[in-house]
Formats: sequence, structure tokens, C-alpha cells
Amino acid sequence: MKDSAVTEKPLACGSPTRCLHYTTAMHQVAHGSGTQHVEGHFESSATVRDIVIGLSDGLTVPFALAAGLSGAVASSRIVVLAGLAEIAAGSIAMGLGGYLAARGDAEHYISERHREEREIVERTQDEEEEIYEIFEQYSVDRAAAAPVLASLKQNPKQWVNFMMRFELGLEEPAANRAHRSALTIAGSYIAGGIIPLLPYMLVSDNLAALKLSVVITLIALALFGALKGKLVGTGWLRNAIQTITIGGAAAAVAYILARLLNSYHP
Repeated sequence: MKDSAVTEKPLACGSPTRCLHYTTAMHQVAHGSGTQHVEGHFESSATVRDIVIGLSDGLTVPFALAAGLSGAVASSRIVVLAGLAEIAAGSIAMGLGGYLAARGDAEHYISERHREEREIVERTQDEEEEIYEIFEQYSVDRAAAAPVLASLKQNPKQWVNFMMRFELGLEEPAANRAHRSALTIAGSYIAGGIIPLLPYMLVSDNLAALKLSVVITLIALALFGALKGKLVGTGWLRNAIQTITIGGAAAAVAYILARLLNSYHP
């Protein structure tokens, strides 16, 4: 008589001679109340990367430019005009750079995929050996890897997918990735660039606007760094300090250089 706690139940399988089984106890562990394992991996890393690129540059470059101009001119209007011009040019340049980078990734992926599709037909044995080599990296011997290889050979498309992922480390880019990357980076750059210019738009006194710009931009940099660290799991405090340091240093250097150049009379 079998114990009900270890009663085996067959899983669905493609062949009656190769069914897998699991026990009732295993089922209870997997589906018991409040015991299911839910993984919280972060996704959409490409979009977040674009936002990070756009926001970090958008907050830092116009901030440094406005601070530098504040050390050379007394008119907030000039700072605003120059800042807006820089934001326009910077967002276009950054967006174009993101578009070309994403387009290049897509073209590279397609090229490598076509090469793999040819190789599994023309150099089948070499590709089989590469499968074994991949599994050896994970301490899986040839005997254990052989059934996986046999299954992949029955589905050439998945074989190519496997090689793209584990041999070349390439993931298929999302559709319209290049356009979305360009718009995301450009939009993030504009959003970040407006923040340090807001005080100059609202306050006529240049020095007062500079002080207010420093405060709100450092706060924005801190929030941005903390959010980035929280999303990617690298620590919100460390990222906040890092972004404040980089942005503040860039603005300080630009301001000092502008003051020095403005005071220089040949």
C-alpha cells in the first residue's frame, strides 16, 4: 500500500516511454497556500537604460552650461536661451545616437542569426560540438547534454535561438526598438534639461536663479540616482551620492572656468 504523501502522478509528455513524474508532496510544496515562489527579476532594462542615459545627460549638461554662463553673464535671459538651444541640440544628438546604436544592434543580430542558420546546416558537427562545449561550462557532461542536443536538432529554429543566446550572448531586439530608443532618450534629455533652467525662467536675478538651480538640480539628481539604484538593485543611497557628485562636480568646474575666462583680459 502506497503512502498518499508520495503518490506519483504522471505529467503530460510527448512520449509514453519518457514521462516525468512528481509526487503529491511536491505538488503541495509548489501549489500550497502562501508557499509559491514568485521571482521579482527586473525587466525592460533597455528602456531603463535609455531613460538613464537621457536623464543623466539632460540633468548634467544644461546644469553645467547654466552654471558656467552664470559665471560669465548677468542676464538670466541669455542663460535660458542658451540652455534651450543646448537642450534642443542635445536631445536631437542623443536621440540620433540612440537610434543608430539600436539599429546597429538589430542589424548585428540579424547578421549573426543568418550565419548560425547556415552553420547548423553546413557545419552540423561543429555546431553540435559547440552545444557540448556550452554545457561543459555549466559542468554538464556530454551524456547528459546529448538528449538536449537531440531535441534541439528536431527544431532548427530553437537550435538557432539557443546558439544565439548561449554561444553569442545575443537577445533578439524588440520590434521598433531603434525608434523607441531615440524617442525615449530625447524625451528624457528634454525632461532632465528643463529642470536646471526653470529658476532662470522664473527669477530675474541671475545669482538667485543660480542658487535655486543648484538646489533643485541636486535634489533631482539625488532622486534620479536613488530611483535608478532601486530599480536595478545596486543600492539607492550609493547611486544618489554618485549622481550628485558627478552632476555637482560638472557644474562647479563649468562655473569656475567661466569665471576665470570672463576675468581674463589679454
